[in-house]
Amino acid sequence: MLSVEHLSASYKELQVLWDVSFNVEEGEIVALVGANAAGKSTILKAITGLIPLDSGTVTYRGNRIDKMPAHKIVELGISLIPEGRKLFSEMTVKENLDMGAYGRQVWSNKDHTLEEVFKVFPILETRSSQLSSTLSGGEQQMVAVARGLMSQPQLCLFDEPCLGLSPLNLREIFRVIRELREMGTTILVVEQNVKQTLSCADRAYVLENGRIVMQGTGQELIKHDHVRTAYLGL
Repeated sequence: MLSVEHLSASYKELQVLWDVSFNVEEGEIVALVGANAAGKSTILKAITGLIPLDSGTVTYRGNRIDKMPAHKIVELGISLIPEGRKLFSEMTVKENLDMGAYGRQVWSNKDHTLEEVFKVFPILETRSSQLSSTLSGGEQQMVAVARGLMSQPQLCLFDEPCLGLSPLNLREIFRVIRELREMGTTILVVEQNVKQTLSCADRAYVLENGRIVMQGTGQELIKHDHVRTAYLGL
């Protein structure tokens, strides 16, 4: 479904990614795990057209997308739930969700999509008229995920979805990720919470200092000595 090959990327003079290659098959939950500043979020920005590549290719369903603008990539069926939520704080929950359906291909069906999103996040229906800034951190993260779903994505990219959340809200986010996969959405998740993420993932890649250093199933990596020592404190 998604193929990233020999991707290198920089922020001005600072190179962040070196020759990164990985793939995501349809129907999978794939994780990119690693320490803070390893380059995980940069990969998602490169996939979604938010930063240019120095070299390499990004292919989605057999077509290259690394030269496409971000809004065209969304229209193909790829949605990014950004790190830090990035909500419109002075807009209501409903208005934030409507913004997720801005694309012309999904706008006409947004009311039906909203009903489906409220099935995944029932609490957001009761909060729909509240300003997003008045919600708890966990509820704001639900809005961020729900807004991403409003574009009816086939591939959903999660960037640090558990950042700053309580253990209870963390479990809720991973419940939603599993539920989305059951509903037919393919998932690529970037996350520092290595144990929870590997427990949820079908396959995973370990990123260190801008390079893929390890790959395998989630269960293989969670048992690997290096992962256990470096990320799980075991």
